[in-house]
Parts: sequence; structure tokens; C-alpha cells
Amino acid sequence: MDRMRIKLTNLGQIKEADVQFGDLTVLVGPQATGKSIFLQLLKLLVDTGAIVDELRRFNLDWNGKIENFLELYFGEGMSTIYEPAVTQITVDERSVELANLLRGRKTRDERLFFIPAQRVLSLLDGLTRPFTDYRSGDPFVVREFSEKLHQLVQTEFGQAAELFPQSRRLKTALRDQIDHHIYGGYGLKTSADRFQKRMVLSSPTSAAQLPYLVWSAGQREFTPMLLGLYWLLPPSKVARRDKLEWVVIEELEMGLHPNAITVTMLLVMELLWRGYRVCLSTHSPHVLDVVWALRVLQAHGGVERDVLDLFNIKTDASTRGLARAALEKEMRVYYFQRDGAVKDISSLDPAAEDNATAGWGGLSEFSGHVGDIVARVVARGAQEAQP
Repeated sequence: MDRMRIKLTNLGQIKEADVQFGDLTVLVGPQATGKSIFLQLLKLLVDTGAIVDELRRFNLDWNGKIENFLELYFGEGMSTIYEPAVTQITVDERSVELANLLRGRKTRDERLFFIPAQRVLSLLDGLTRPFTDYRSGDPFVVREFSEKLHQLVQTEFGQAAELFPQSRRLKTALRDQIDHHIYGGYGLKTSADRFQKRMVLSSPTSAAQLPYLVWSAGQREFTPMLLGLYWLLPPSKVARRDKLEWVVIEELEMGLHPNAITVTMLLVMELLWRGYRVCLSTHSPHVLDVVWALRVLQAHGGVERDVLDLFNIKTDASTRGLARAALEKEMRVYYFQRDGAVKDISSLDPAAEDNATAGWGGLSEFSGHVGDIVARVVARGAQEAQP
């Protein structure tokens, strides 16, 4: 896959951005600075034909008006984020106008799979929800993701009741980490409910089944992401599903303990090993801890064993390949600032003179601030205690 570069001005909260994608690209920044808009735009640019076909399949028509399409795609109230007179979008040095993009000839094959921040909405009391279960004003990426999960659970899994663990879906080392840090020894399965499959957690020691609403917040957030990964990781010798090349995961850390966040980053490494190009958005310093550590290992001759130690997994034939991929892939980080500018902070250098880079886009800023305050108070107390 060729590298991709998107430059844009005046799209929603984003005043100016120049993003050169790596194999792994991470977006950070405060809430409401345009990260999700940017990732949804990426999906639109990569998958225009597939999106148009999907909307028309469900009889959704924008009557040739770009403002109507923006409401259908980005969501209700979002038609003003794009203004043809002032918004400029460039992809690999080619100017793009959305109206022309929608009219032009385009491939119908989906190339980017989007796991949205609102993924918990895809399960209603443990039941998957089809595309038509949402309002027309709900974001397209939410409805499409939900439809994929519905197809997977209600159709593709057939009569299989066990959803996790599944020996053919993930490496043993990954399943063990998910089992320990997220599901706590419980299994994920389906039980028949009025001819639909409702998800429950099954006890390892009894016949007890836990319904969706008593799961932990992290389990409710992680399960749709796990099913999304099942969609991406077919149970065969084929590395990727169909013609998919890109994966977007928004806020993969939601509801999760730091150890569980490490597990999700391990799953990201699995996607990279399989040849996907991955884009993340995050508010978690833990995610950038992992990216920073991997960049340091790359720069200083780290070996496969170092990567596996970082993720606390054993060495075997399957995990060595995953570790090798982590050492070989290019990783880039961009900071979406409150003023609308987007800054490349890929070095993640804690000693950088630039505060945005040294503070990892604000994610380590508060920890440093706390340390400064505590050190000041301790020093003052020691001084006052002197006779």
C-alpha cells in the first residue's frame, strides 16, 4: 500500500492539517478538536463508492445536495463543517471537492473498516443492531459498524454459541491476555432469545450466565471492538478480510484498566502484522507509552524478545512474527490543538523544547504538573522544618 497524505484547511474545528500516514497513526488532543471528523473524512476519501452504495441500499438519498449528504454521513447538525468556498482538501497533492467526489467513478470495494467511539451503541441489552435500527441522522460509521456486527453474530457465526474464546480467531497468547485482563475467566457466548442471538457472559465454574447490563463498563466497551476484530481477522490462512487495507479505532481505551489497554495495543500489533494500516484516536497516555517504547526499541536496536517483554507474553513462532512487525512498522503521532492547528509530534521526545511534543499532546502534561507541585511542596516543607 502506498503512503497517503491528507492536507486540509477549514473543516469543522480543524483550521489546518497536514497528515502523512504511517503504518500506525495515532491522533491525540482535547475533546472537540476534530479528530473524529478527520477520521470520518479519511473513511469517506478511501471508501466513497462503498459508502454511496450502502446509503442507497437502505434507500437514503441526498438529492444531489452536499449539505444533505453531510447530514447523512457525519450526522445530524454536521452540514456546516464543510464549506466549499473555504474548505480545501488535498490527497497526495490532488485537490478534492466532495461534490465531485460523490459524482465521480469510484470503486465499490470497501477498503477501510471503522470502529467508532460510540461502538457500545451497537449492542442493545446484548442484542446486535442492524443498520435500520438507527435514525437517518445518526453517523454513518456507527450504523455501518453495527450492521457488520449484526451480520457477523446473527449470520456468519451460524449455530456457534461460543464467541470467546475461539481457537481459530486469535493467537493463543492474545486469547490468554484477553481472558485474564478483560473477561476474568468468563466466556462470551450467545443464547437464543426470540429467534435472535443475545450475548451473555458464561461462568467457568457454574451454569450461571450474566446478561449484558451486569457486565463491567470495560467489558461492554471491549466486546464490540473484539467482534470488529473478528470481522477483520478471518478464521483461515488469509491474513485480511476481502479487500480491506485500513482500520480505524476510536478511543480504544474506553472503560479499560491500563493492563487491558496494553492488551488492546497488542491486538493493534496483530493488525499491523497482518498488513493492515491502522489509525487510532486516544485520550490515554498509556497508548502513547506503548508507541513511545516501540519507537525507542526501533531506534536503539531492540529485538523481538524486548517487544514480547513489553507486552508480557511468551515467545513462540506466532508471537515472534507479531514482535517483528512491531519493530519494522512506521509509527506517527499527530496533536490536534485547541486553536485548530494539527502538529506532528511523532518523535514523542520528552526532552524536546517544544511543549506539545515533550508533553505528548497534553497527555503527560498533568503528570508533569503534579510532579512539579509535589516537589515544590516537599522542598518547602523541608526548608520550613530546618531550625
